Amino acid sequence: QVQLVESGGGLVQAGGSLNLSCVVSNSIFSINDMGWYRQAPGKQRELVADITEGGSTNYADSVKGRFTISRDNAKNTVFLQMNSLKPEDTAVYYCYAKQWRLASLITYWGQGTQVTVSS
Repeated sequence: QVQLVESGGGLVQAGGSLNLSCVVSNSIFSINDMGWYRQAPGKQRELVADITEGGSTNYADSVKGRFTISRDNAKNTVFLQMNSLKPEDTAVYYCYAKQWRLASLITYWGQGTQVTVSS
């Protein structure tokens, strides 16, 4: 069973930084796209950033210039460096990983890590 485990969340003051990590374990096949979503209380889950196996990245407009996504394919790990954090970045952050299994593209999710930014 493929598992994703996030770490690095916490409480930080506005303007501060956090670095989230997500490790994919028990994966026999290579991982395709990886990324991060977030969900704030009372709001829908939204894409924060994603990265292809080749390293191409995509960011939500709200985090461009502040967040950086990267990955270590050898370690099946994706990172999210978050700088200049704002109170509106407060949310549960979920990592995901996509993998081809036979003819289907399967998405696996982590359990989420809380990020709280105080003003």
